[in-house]
Amino acid sequence: MTLLSWPLAATIGAGALLAAAIAVATRFWLQRRRRYESSASVADAYDRWTNDQLLERLWGDHIHLGHYRNSGRAPSGHQDFRAAKEIFVHELVRWSGLDRLPAGSTVLDVGCGIGGSARILARDYGLNVLGISISPAQIARAQALTPAGLSCRFAVMDALALEVADASVDAVWSVEACPHMPDKQRYADELLRVVKPGGLLAVADWNRRDPADGAMTRRERWVMRQLLEQWAHPEFASIRGLRQHLEQSRYAGGMAVDTDDWTRATLPSWIDSIAEGVRRPGAILGLGPGAVLQGLRETPTILLMHWAFATGLMQFGVFRGVKPGW
Repeated sequence: MTLLSWPLAATIGAGALLAAAIAVATRFWLQRRRRYESSASVADAYDRWTNDQLLERLWGDHIHLGHYRNSGRAPSGHQDFRAAKEIFVHELVRWSGLDRLPAGSTVLDVGCGIGGSARILARDYGLNVLGISISPAQIARAQALTPAGLSCRFAVMDALALEVADASVDAVWSVEACPHMPDKQRYADELLRVVKPGGLLAVADWNRRDPADGAMTRRERWVMRQLLEQWAHPEFASIRGLRQHLEQSRYAGGMAVDTDDWTRATLPSWIDSIAEGVRRPGAILGLGPGAVLQGLRETPTILLMHWAFATGLMQFGVFRGVKPGW
């Protein structure tokens, strides 16, 4: 009988272990969906993502995609994942006009995560920021990460029932929060209700292809169901649909909303988020075996997100506007 050489046996063994890990993770992925049930299910999902520390270990301070276009890629073509996230914040600031606000202007960050954007807005632009999230764990972490003396604070709050006075902030900023909102019109109303006349709107969103641009195929319907059910999303708005919600809001005052599609600029984020686990293995291994399984559990959804954005099923929309004055 011919015996396998040690290197070949080791390779087969490693492959078998990898296949077993993928099988376990896939079963876990299919059985442990995070379907949207209410605002409490969104809060619970983000509390878990924050408390297990995996997302922060891999994504850093910014729980949003990065911006890769016109951002000085290295000759190798690779741009640092975390640097791309900071670049995204600066790109949205410039595109929306927030960089023209006087120092000390007030900004409400709706869906602030663990405060990465809020700290940049305060530190680099001199803005006075209130960041809100429905997740108590996110707010606690944002507070812990924010240096004393920085002009930003954080509070637990529901974006569909903002505890903020009418016409009281100079700008509202919201990045990748809309997918968790069951009532897109109410979300738009609340954003615009709190903005002063002459104030600014800056929104970035994961958007679905507008139904007017083509019905979903059977494959796309299956993918869309996973994107909704895996990460506690009730529904995605289209770019056209969210713009209409904003412009038709009773608080818009005739505001015109400009939009753009940043899909190409943000698309590398999905694969980069997986590659971070290879570049920074200690970030996962340092949290124990459960973190490895959790990382594998998120991978199918990330790959489906990449496919959806790459094929046009999803788009990365950005929205800006100036609320008309009295």
